[in-house]
Amino acid sequence: MLTRHTTLVKFLIEERRRHPEASGELNSLILDVALACKAISTRVAQGELGGVLGAANVVNVQGEEQQKLDLLANDYFLRANEWGGQVAGMASEELADPYLLPAQYPRGKYLLVFDPLDGSSNIDVNVSVGSIFSILRAASPGADPSLEDFLQPGSQQVCAGYAIYGPSTMLVLTVGTGVHAFTLDPTLGEFVLTRPSIQIPNSTREFAINASNRRFWEPAVQRYIDECLAGRTGPRGKDFNMRWVASLVAETHRILSRGGVFLYPRDTKDPEKPGRLRLLYEASPIAFLVEQAGGAASTGRRRLLDVVPTSLHQRVPLIFGACDEVKLIEDYHRQDYVRPSTSPLYGVRGLYRSVVG
Repeated sequence: MLTRHTTLVKFLIEERRRHPEASGELNSLILDVALACKAISTRVAQGELGGVLGAANVVNVQGEEQQKLDLLANDYFLRANEWGGQVAGMASEELADPYLLPAQYPRGKYLLVFDPLDGSSNIDVNVSVGSIFSILRAASPGADPSLEDFLQPGSQQVCAGYAIYGPSTMLVLTVGTGVHAFTLDPTLGEFVLTRPSIQIPNSTREFAINASNRRFWEPAVQRYIDECLAGRTGPRGKDFNMRWVASLVAETHRILSRGGVFLYPRDTKDPEKPGRLRLLYEASPIAFLVEQAGGAASTGRRRLLDVVPTSLHQRVPLIFGACDEVKLIEDYHRQDYVRPSTSPLYGVRGLYRSVVG
């Protein structure tokens, strides 16, 4: 097995050899993250037998009820990465403020931000969940970071990735040299490279969106989805399939596996929230992966990786996947659009028009 396949350790060593000036600390940090993901995978696989399903009767900073596995996964990430001297600090979806390392541990030159268990609402129904992480450079290596040190645009990430806990556990990551997927071999306890240099096709016939929010969408999104649903007789001239898993990791993994476009756009359902996904530890790492795989990631109006965070748990709209589709959606946001009426009298070419949104 080891003579025929590349393990994560070997892959990282080979990447480091291309950069003789590298100290190896990034490699060590990625391996510590991988260790946390292995531990989480084991507990997820146990399901109800492990006694960790169900709510923890605690509400996190997001106002969401935490699951028992949310808390467990968060603790695994903290314990696996706090002691090794690679990170100066960490931030998590489950913590209101940045996590400062215990005094006895050395401070490193990186910052780790993560969503320890994405899609945790799917746990009790045995649907794939995952972990998302991003690695940034610390502004002051060797010292405790400030909150502002974490507020870096996604373009400054040095590594990003996710683990997906499904029929098999996979770790998908980028260090800025493409996107590579590793499958956990349970007999070896090692992640093994199974899909190197993943690429997203420029075009697609598949989209993912939560259609229950349709009445809250902006006109540009309504137009795009209407045209997809019109199929081969509509303006797009082809039929589309629609998907929705309610797990960002699962949605991303499908698009990296077979293409497509994902939309979690800005809407009017909660005017206080400009978007639904968290910028630092959800949208930015996914956007980095997608761009490294040849796709595009946008807020609908601008490149996602150019957005400068203003708060730790800032939310943003996110649209990513096939370049042609993301560009089209951005174009629609720049245009005025009047949704056609189903009544001939009130159609776009009729006597009256009704502006939606």
